[in-house]
Amino acid sequence: MSRKKTDAMQVPFRWLSFRLPPSTLVLPSAVLLLSLHSAGAGGQQGDVAVEDRYDLTETPALPEVEAPALDALRDSIERGVAFLLEDQNSNGSWGSATRTKGLNIYAPVPGAHHAFRAATTSLCLSALLEVASDGPESTAAVDRGEAWLREHLNRLRRATGDAIYNVWGHAYSISALVRLHERHEDNSQRRQKIKDLIKEQFEMLSRYESVDGGWGYYDFRYQANQPTSASISFVNGAVLVALAEAKSIGLEPPERMVRRAIAATKRQQKPDFSYLYGEYLKYWPMRGINRPGGSLGRTQCCNVALRLWGDKAITDNVIKNWLVRLYERNGWLDIGRKRPIPHEAWMSVAGYFYYFGHYYAALNLEQLPPSDRPAYRPLLARLMLDRQEKDGSWWDYPLYDYHQPYGTAFALMTLKRCLPGE
Repeated sequence: MSRKKTDAMQVPFRWLSFRLPPSTLVLPSAVLLLSLHSAGAGGQQGDVAVEDRYDLTETPALPEVEAPALDALRDSIERGVAFLLEDQNSNGSWGSATRTKGLNIYAPVPGAHHAFRAATTSLCLSALLEVASDGPESTAAVDRGEAWLREHLNRLRRATGDAIYNVWGHAYSISALVRLHERHEDNSQRRQKIKDLIKEQFEMLSRYESVDGGWGYYDFRYQANQPTSASISFVNGAVLVALAEAKSIGLEPPERMVRRAIAATKRQQKPDFSYLYGEYLKYWPMRGINRPGGSLGRTQCCNVALRLWGDKAITDNVIKNWLVRLYERNGWLDIGRKRPIPHEAWMSVAGYFYYFGHYYAALNLEQLPPSDRPAYRPLLARLMLDRQEKDGSWWDYPLYDYHQPYGTAFALMTLKRCLPGE
């Protein structure tokens, strides 16, 4: 059997998730009865016994977490920035198709790596623009990254009919371009060029949206001009967040595309605000991957996306409860971190959801009233500080040479929202 079909990973840049056949999502009953005991995660039994602890209509009880010192946060951010500056490629991008291992995800060349590099570079640019100083080294790094993005972004396309990783590049480049637009507030000509690039990404996202609305990153059906695969909840969420950011600078994305993506995401939402991995799993809503423990990394992204687009059901208490759940039950995500095989952990969690999920949790934190945020910042800050590597980076899944820069970018943007006053 070919590798392509057996690992078929519904990979996001959150990257590479296997598109698992339903039969492979059944977890052994013995596994479901294991209790997870890791930092920030209380004991669970099959993701069932403690679910009634989270009443989404009420403000949750906060776990006791010592808030990190401000100096510790700043030092961690400085070390992460130093890693990104050192790790940048000479051409201005971040990441490459090197550092391969025995097991690699399906990534047809060269298009898959064009997508990974565009998304990684965009995330690194966003992170530096948010947290780096205005010193000459960081300024030069951003200039080189911006030049690379301007030169290469208009060439980004899907790799093959079945591998649509370019969606991640289009989404994260919009976020980076929005931040670059803010950077060039005194240069109207540069700002207009950036807006034109964002509009091109709107067009590409319209071209590659699913026939049912929303986006996936594989098409194992008909591989037509327009993708025929079911949309993936967290891809929809990531794109919708980027589109909302573009709207904040006066660029309206296509209304029909947004409306269909919201509808596709809502179809995957369960009553407890966990989300199906993808719409193709709608007939197996209680499989582990679709349970709260399997949805920890996705829920944060989908909730903030819907909230940004006006969904009143995503209340402050929904956000607060899922922030607490993310901390208390972090073991469901953490047990998959750094595993080389996607979805081999409990609840079919893949490593590359870790920093992705915490970044979007930080965006949820921003949705709370300023007076409520200080109580929840330590939950995210402590997790990030405890997982920083000796070289200043963060990573959660060995993905060629993209994992350290993308993980570091997500973690830096998470920590930035944990600083007092943010």
